[in-house]
Amino acid sequence: MNKNEIYEKLKTEFSNSGPLKLGAIESWTKANIGEDVKIYSLIQQAKVGRNQYDFRTSEKPILVTGPKNDQSFTSNTTAQKIQVLSSNSESYVPQKDPMFVGHGFHRRMVKVFKSKLFYPIFVTGLSGNGKTFMVEQAAANLEREMIRINITTESDEAALLGGFRLINGETVYQDGPVVIAMRRGAIALLDEIDLGSNKMMCLQPILEGKPFLNKHTGEVVFPAEGFNVIATANTKGKGSDDGRFIGTNVMNEAFLERFPITVEQSYPTKSIETKILTNHFEMLSMNDESEFIGHLINWADIIRKTFYDGGIDELITTRRLTHIAKAYSIFGNKLEALTFCVNRFDDETKSGFIDLYSKIDAGVDVEEFEKKEGTFEL
Repeated sequence: MNKNEIYEKLKTEFSNSGPLKLGAIESWTKANIGEDVKIYSLIQQAKVGRNQYDFRTSEKPILVTGPKNDQSFTSNTTAQKIQVLSSNSESYVPQKDPMFVGHGFHRRMVKVFKSKLFYPIFVTGLSGNGKTFMVEQAAANLEREMIRINITTESDEAALLGGFRLINGETVYQDGPVVIAMRRGAIALLDEIDLGSNKMMCLQPILEGKPFLNKHTGEVVFPAEGFNVIATANTKGKGSDDGRFIGTNVMNEAFLERFPITVEQSYPTKSIETKILTNHFEMLSMNDESEFIGHLINWADIIRKTFYDGGIDELITTRRLTHIAKAYSIFGNKLEALTFCVNRFDDETKSGFIDLYSKIDAGVDVEEFEKKEGTFEL
């Protein structure tokens, strides 16, 4: 049975019924047609509101068969019939990471996602402190779908909301990731949003929780229950004066006002960071490294305090500590692992970091290491 025939059956069955919810239509389809039919895109012509479908006033849609597993329909609101590709049947639920340790706003983010209310959140904080990871794992915890969209200065309406593509010689309008998230009731994660330009203003109505009118096809996409927008950034949308986050832009104030709350994500506490590193070392089959972990945590803490006091221009992130753990599991030498992982800094900073660690961990000998390796450059 093709899609047109299925739609005709639905129209006949519910021709005298009032507005119906998607779940009721899916149940009837499964019980009476006995096929695994993905009807979401099939019945958009009958949509009259959020999760409301009325077959009494709908017209039969003109359908174009797309690639297998594509949810597709063709708009008949324009003279030109344009095939619209939405999303396939793959799941966007992130995997739970056993090494994740919740901290900061994580517990509250879970509450927001659990409520399924539309409540955009702007998460800001220094690099490597787990902003994106926190959002991802909050979604994974509730088995909620999440679509991560990495923002750049080139991100525009076509990249975010959708645009025309040439597929197999045919002109196809393809939904962008934000619209796919709207249709599926998923969480749209706008990662590194402060790298975007004023082209991000195309998201204004969506950030207000309003339907999206596709000006190319005439379709109105209503956000499904659970849809939400979370943005992460290293700044608060005011740019970066110190040059640490080059490429970040001053964002439109009206755009920023669409986010009800801003979360300032800091680095984990020493106790939380100890759990994070312990998990990483155990995953790397190193179960007796509590002393090394303690030294790394104290080392990073001193560096961060000095950074916040203005004494240095660099710091050690939580992400870099996990890099050191992996390097140590590969090379089997503490100073070698540290040196590889701090080589990204200038010579003075790098030497200062290594020297500080040697004062914390009496078990390492920098001079002996230098003699053996000949140089810090490795």
